Amino acid sequence: MAIIYEWRGEVNDAALGALHAEGFGEPRTADDRVDRLRRHSLGWVCAWEDGRLVGFVNVAWDGGGHAFLLDTVVARRGRGRGVGTALVARATEGARAAGCQWLHVDHEDHLRSFYTDACGFRPTAAGLIAL
Repeated sequence: MAIIYEWRGEVNDAALGALHAEGFGEPRTADDRVDRLRRHSLGWVCAWEDGRLVGFVNVAWDGGGHAFLLDTVVARRGRGRGVGTALVARATEGARAAGCQWLHVDHEDHLRSFYTDACGFRPTAAGLIAL
């Protein structure tokens, strides 16, 4: 079955919560994730296969030139098929179309080759404070 990608696609909390639970090991919660997306994000990309959400990435922004990838996640059934790379490519297109000049991503070390080799990010120095 073909995978369909949608910029600012219609998604519900149940589908997004289930994908996050599978991908990040989070418990399923009743939070209003979709309401937060609509209020705070430039956009997001949903990947659908056979009516099921198999991938997602959120694009947060500063309201100007900088956008940030958050929560890139692919369901087990979609891994190894280019879904993650396609999600990031569409997120990049969406941020560019909105006039952003930079797309940032923070990631764990084991994801370095995905973001740099597969998606084209270049490493930069950054800082982080745990709150």
